[in-house]
Amino acid sequence: MESFLGGCRAALQEAVQSQKEVHVVLGNEACDLDSTVSALALAYFLAKTSPDSKAAFIPVLNIPRVDFPLRTESTFLLQQQRIPENLLIFRDEIDLAALHQAGLLSLTLVDHHILPSRDAALGAAVVEVVDHRPLERRRAPPCRVTAELVGSCTTLVTERILQGPVRTLNSQVAALLYGTILLDCVNMAAEAGKVTPKDTHYVSLLESMFPELQTRSLVFDALQRAKFDVSGLTTEQMLRKDLKSLAGKGTAVAISAIYVALQDFLHRPGLEQDLGAFCRQRGYDVLIAMTISFGARNEPFRQLAVYSQQAERQAAVCQALERSSSPSLSLSRLESPCPTIRAYHQGNTTASRKKVLPIVQDFLRQRAGHHPAGPSMQPDLSGCGPPTRVDPQGAGSRGPDRNVAVNNPPKPHRLGEDVADDDTPLPPTPVNSLVDECPLHQGLPQVLPEAIFEKVTRIATDRSLAHQSPEKK
Repeated sequence: MESFLGGCRAALQEAVQSQKEVHVVLGNEACDLDSTVSALALAYFLAKTSPDSKAAFIPVLNIPRVDFPLRTESTFLLQQQRIPENLLIFRDEIDLAALHQAGLLSLTLVDHHILPSRDAALGAAVVEVVDHRPLERRRAPPCRVTAELVGSCTTLVTERILQGPVRTLNSQVAALLYGTILLDCVNMAAEAGKVTPKDTHYVSLLESMFPELQTRSLVFDALQRAKFDVSGLTTEQMLRKDLKSLAGKGTAVAISAIYVALQDFLHRPGLEQDLGAFCRQRGYDVLIAMTISFGARNEPFRQLAVYSQQAERQAAVCQALERSSSPSLSLSRLESPCPTIRAYHQGNTTASRKKVLPIVQDFLRQRAGHHPAGPSMQPDLSGCGPPTRVDPQGAGSRGPDRNVAVNNPPKPHRLGEDVADDDTPLPPTPVNSLVDECPLHQGLPQVLPEAIFEKVTRIATDRSLAHQSPEKK
């Protein structure tokens, strides 16, 4: 795998120079472990099984490089399998639109099947889809479509590789596939409701083919820990890793789930300056950090902090949280290192962020003086990761989930459910390119091959080609 990935940039440059096909395997915008490994493994397989093809097969991770450290489970597994991050190609390092306009691009979509509206023009370049979601759009031949409701898209990639004409699977690629399926399928636990017979079949097959693989529990536990490990992240990255925001008239509030104890978070060096910079850059007036940690018996322990440089707005948000009765958070003040931060112990451990969102929404509605219609609930678009959508229960509804009594016993944690926030962050809703106005209505722009080559060369790591003469190129 390292040899293949290490040659991708040179192969891309050579293909553009020679006006040959560039076949990109593109994961979704969430760029979770399933999407990442599916893109890497399928591109590797296509390159190994297409000896007569003159195309360059390039896996592309669909986020900017700067945001990859937030995918801690992905960075962990790739490091474990000795795959250097600098060999990966990210979305901000390749100009897919320019390649398509030059007639060089072929696209295989993995872990999604509909391009967002800004990529609608690339739809004509899609030659294959591999996804484990229900199809929202049918693609006509010759586009190859593999779509099946399994627990992990990587299961379908594993099937494709094992059914290939030649054996390309080695222990390194097998470990990537194996770990990803286990994480997606919650260690193959039926009670989690994610695993299917096909997932189980291919996990068992990988185990029989590669007996050196670690046990399921060891692999799953390590990946699960890595998923919530923020020890190597900056404060800004910790805040962006799991962020939602709400905006009312004149007030914007961000709510971040933080996976460390509150006191550890509050005593990070330079925290107040980091929080101030984070809010200024994104236009937030108030930031709520909700933390979760676990006691000796694995019981959840919740605390929260409210930050704002505007004392009046901070006090107003704190009052709304303190006085909330549906649910009551059972807040008690804690010592704080600075006046811009108010810290609380949260007695009601069942009140996740999903339950706090309606409290903040009601506060924004009352503050704006608009009782009939709630404030707009905007996902944060400034971070790398996919914007998160607020669960319908977080939109001011009065459903049963919203009324959580203080003395109710905590609900048992379900396998596969995030205990910090029981609604799952989702990637951006795919947009059918047939709905939006097509950018090609104005005709194809004039793009010279030389301009494309210059741009691709500039973003490549190897700068040596940039200094060669045109004749040598």
